[in-house]
Amino acid sequence: MTHTRGRPCIWVLTEMILMRRRKLWILLAALGCFLLAAGGASAQSAQSNPTVTYPAGFAVSPPLSQISQPALPTVQTIIPLRPRPLAGGGALAPSLADQALQTAVGGLLELEDEGAMPRFPGVSANGSAPPDPNLAVGPNHIVQMVNTEVAVYSKSGTIFAGYPKTIGSLFSALGGSCTGEWGDPIVQYDKAADRWLISQLGSFSAPFAECFAVSRTNDPTGAYNLYAYSFGNNLNDYPKIGVWPTSTNSAYTATYNLFLNGGPFVGAALCAYDRAAMLAGAASPVSVCYTIANDGGYLPSDLDGSTLPPAGSSGVFLTFETLSSLRYYRLSPNFANPGSSTLSAPTDIAVASFNEACGGGTCVPQAGTSQLLDSLGDRPMYRLAYRNFGDHDALVFNHSVAAGSSVGLRWYELRSPLAGAFTLYQQGTFAPDSTYRWMGSAAMDQAGDIAVGYSASSSSLSPAIRYTGRTQSDALGTMRTETSLLAGAGSQTGGLSRWGDYTALRIDPSDDCTFWYTNEYQPSNGSFNWATFIGSFKFSNCGASAPDFSVSASPASQTVVQGNPASYTVTVTPSGGFNGPVSLSLSALPAGASATFNPTPINNGSGNSTLTITTSASTAAGSYPLTITGTSGGLTHSTPVTLVVNSASSPNFSISASPSSQTVTQGNPASYTVTVTSSGGFASTVDLSATGLPSGAIATFSPASIAGSGTSTLSVTTSASTPTGSYTLTITGTSTSPSLTHSTTVTLVVNSASSGNFSLSASPASRTVTAGNSTSYTATVTPSGGFTGSVNLSVSGLPSGASATFSVNPIAGSGNSTMSVTTSTSTPTGSYTLTITGTSTSPSLTHSTTVTMVVNSFSISASPASQTVTRGNSADYTVTVTPINGFNGTVTLRVRGLPLNSSASFNPTSVTGQGTSTMTVSTNASTSTGTFTLRIRATNGSATHSTTVQLVVQ
Repeated sequence: MTHTRGRPCIWVLTEMILMRRRKLWILLAALGCFLLAAGGASAQSAQSNPTVTYPAGFAVSPPLSQISQPALPTVQTIIPLRPRPLAGGGALAPSLADQALQTAVGGLLELEDEGAMPRFPGVSANGSAPPDPNLAVGPNHIVQMVNTEVAVYSKSGTIFAGYPKTIGSLFSALGGSCTGEWGDPIVQYDKAADRWLISQLGSFSAPFAECFAVSRTNDPTGAYNLYAYSFGNNLNDYPKIGVWPTSTNSAYTATYNLFLNGGPFVGAALCAYDRAAMLAGAASPVSVCYTIANDGGYLPSDLDGSTLPPAGSSGVFLTFETLSSLRYYRLSPNFANPGSSTLSAPTDIAVASFNEACGGGTCVPQAGTSQLLDSLGDRPMYRLAYRNFGDHDALVFNHSVAAGSSVGLRWYELRSPLAGAFTLYQQGTFAPDSTYRWMGSAAMDQAGDIAVGYSASSSSLSPAIRYTGRTQSDALGTMRTETSLLAGAGSQTGGLSRWGDYTALRIDPSDDCTFWYTNEYQPSNGSFNWATFIGSFKFSNCGASAPDFSVSASPASQTVVQGNPASYTVTVTPSGGFNGPVSLSLSALPAGASATFNPTPINNGSGNSTLTITTSASTAAGSYPLTITGTSGGLTHSTPVTLVVNSASSPNFSISASPSSQTVTQGNPASYTVTVTSSGGFASTVDLSATGLPSGAIATFSPASIAGSGTSTLSVTTSASTPTGSYTLTITGTSTSPSLTHSTTVTLVVNSASSGNFSLSASPASRTVTAGNSTSYTATVTPSGGFTGSVNLSVSGLPSGASATFSVNPIAGSGNSTMSVTTSTSTPTGSYTLTITGTSTSPSLTHSTTVTMVVNSFSISASPASQTVTRGNSADYTVTVTPINGFNGTVTLRVRGLPLNSSASFNPTSVTGQGTSTMTVSTNASTSTGTFTLRIRATNGSATHSTTVQLVVQ
C-alpha cells in the first residue's frame, strides 16, 4: 500500500489463495507504508520508448462449460486497496462552492415499460472482499464477473448450468500463476468481432502478470485463446480493459497502476494489445506499453455502439490530474513495427474544482453501524465510455467527490471533432441530498442520453443500488431524479471497509439503447456476505426518433447602408416530438452593430423570430458572415447568413420588385413593379434586365432604365407553347458609373390553358384521441377537367408534441391517403382544427380542407403517500384515475420497485374512464426491509402516466 497525502499508515493482513490443483496456500503478508514527498516523488513523465512484450504463455482452453469445478475455499480473503498519489499534488482544492453542483432537482426519468425490464440476482459471496462486480452484454448472453468467479446468464436472468466457475479454472490449460484466483477481473463483449474477452491479475508476487482469455467463437461458454503477459517486478494493480477496434490499428487497450514488488508506487502503464492477433488465436500477439512515472488512475477508452472510431485514430487514456483538471494521452500502436509506436504529449482539460470523496479514503456511513466504507475517491471510476456520433466523438465517465457533508458523483462529457482534441462539453456534480453516492459507472446510449449507476448509503440507509440519467434535451450539467434499482437490506460490519472496487454500466448491443448495470449490496448485516444484482433500464426516447430541431433563416443575405437596419426571419422546425424552448444567439457581428431577436426563446419547439441588426455610422463597410445559433438544453444547431454593409458616403442603389409571385395561363401576360432606391447621393442610370424566362415568353421594361431612383413595369408575355411550371426570374439593375450591380427575384407560375383541377376532402370530420396515443383520418383527392397531376399533402395546426404522416404522399391524380396523427403524453388537451393542404406544381394548384382533433387525457394519483408494514403483512393504497377533457378509455395498472420477495395486486386490475382501484402489497418473512419507492403506472394504449408512493418494510 502506498501512503499518500498525510493518510494514516494502514497495514492490511492479506490472505492469498492459489487455486491451482485446488490446493490452498495462505500467505500472510504485511504491506509496508511508503511516504511520498508532497506533490509526488518527481514530475510526471512518459517514457520515450515503448516497452514491447510478448506473451509468456499461450494455450487454448476447453469449452468453459465443460471445465469441472472443485469446491470453493472456505478462507476469507481481503484484497488490499492500493491508493494512487494525486499527480498534481496533495493540497485540497479551495474551500469554495462546487461550481458544477446541480442545484435544482431534475424531473422524473421517462423509462420504457420499466416493469418489463429484466432484473435479477447475480453472483453472491464467495470468500473474497470486495467483489469488483462487472459485466458484459452480448446479443444473447450476459457474462458477470466478481473476484474469483465468472457466471453466464440469459438475458431473462437464468444462470447457465454449472456456473459460476472460478476464473482460474478457465486458465487451467495455460498453467502457471494464471490458474490462481488473484482478482481485479474484467469482462468485455467485443461487438465488432462478436467475441468475448476475460481478464484477471496473474499473481500477487513477482513475476507479476495479466491474464487474458479471448473467446474463439461468439459463445461465451465455449473455448478461449489464453495469454499471460509479464510485468516483471511491478505489480500491475487495478487493471482496466477497453475495446478499440479501429480498421487500421485495432487494439485491446489497458491501464494499470504499477507498484514495485507490490510496495512503492511507480506510475501508470498505458498499454495496447494486438487485438487482431488475439482474435485469430496467434501464439504471440505483441503488446505495447508506456509508463507514466508517478501518475496513475488512468482509464482506457472503451467503444459503445456500432460505429467504429475513425480509421487510425489513437486510443484515449484519461485520469484526473489535479483537483481542477483532467489529463489524457493518445497511444498509436504499430503492431507490425512495435518500436515505432507513439504516445502523444499529455493534454490537460480544466474542470470545476473539487475535493476527492473522503479525501480519497474511507468515510461512507451505513445504517445501524459505525463501520465506514471505502470511497475510492482517489481515481476515475470504470468505464471511460466512448461513442462515435458521425460528426463528433464523445467520452463519458465519473468519479466521487466531496459534496458538503456527504459525497456525490462528478460526471463529465468530453467531445471532439472526429479524431481531434477532446474538450469539456459538460460536467455536473450529482448530490441532491445528504446521502452518500459513490462507486459509479457511466455510459451513453445511441440517442446521446447519459446514465450513471452507483451505490448510495447514509447513517439511516443501508447500501443501495441506484441510477440517474439525462437526455440531450435536458439543461447541460444536470441529471434527472434518481431511480432505485435495489434497496439494500443490510450493512457491512465486522471491521470490513472494502467496497467495490468498481462496477459496470453497459449498453445492450441488440438495440444500443438498453442500459445494464451491476453492483453489490448487503442482503443482511454482516461481512463477507455480499451479494450482487443485475438490472436493466431504457430511456423512452431512445430508439425512436429523438426529439430535435433545426434552425433556418431567410433571406440568406441582406445589404444595408451604414447606420441602417436589416432584418431576417429565423425559423425553428421541430422533429421527433420536440417541444422545448429554443434560445437564439448571434455571433460574428461587426463592430458598431447590435442585434435583437423577437421573440427569444421560441417556445413549444417551433415558430419564427425576427432578427433585427442595427448598424451605426462607424460600422465598417464590408461583407460579414454571421452565425445564428439555437440552443435547447444539450441540443445546439446553427445556420449562416450574410450581412453586407455599404458605406453611407458612397453612392449606391438597391432594387426590389412586387408582387413576389404572379400566376398566368399559357398565352397571357403578367406584370411586376420594379423599384430602384438610391443612397449616398446616387444619381446615375440603372439599366434593367431579366433572366430565367421560360421558352416562348418575352419580357419588357417600361422604362428600360431608371435615373437615380424610381419604378419600372416589367411585363412578361407568355405564348401558347410556353411550358407550364414555376419559374424564378432574376431582375438585375446595372450602373456603369459607379460600377454597381444589384438583383432581386420574383416567381412566375404558368398554368396550362386546358389544365384540370382537383378537390380535397377528409373524413371523419372529427376524432378524439388520448394524449400519448394515435388517431387517423382519410384524405381524398378528387380530380376534374382531366387533372392527372401529383398532389403533395401537408398538415398544419397540430398541437405541440404531436406529429403526422401520410401513408401515400403524393397522390397521383386521384386517390386516398391515411393521415396518422401521433400525440405524446405532453400534448395539451383541447380541441384543435387541423388544416390539410394539397398542392400540385403542374398545374400550380392548392386546395385545403379541415378536420377537428379533440385531445383528452387522464391523471393518476394514489393515497396514502406512505405506508409502513411489518414483514409478513400487507399494505393497501387507493389508486385514483381522473379523466381530463372527456376521457373514457380503459386504464390498466401495474407497479414497479417492489422489495425482493414481495408482490402486489390491483382490485380491479383496470379502471374505465374514472374510478379507483385498491393496490395491495403483500410481504413475507423474507421480504427485504427498508424504504422503497413504488412507481404505479397507468396505461391506455401507448399513453402512460405514473405516480409514486412509499413503502416502509420493517
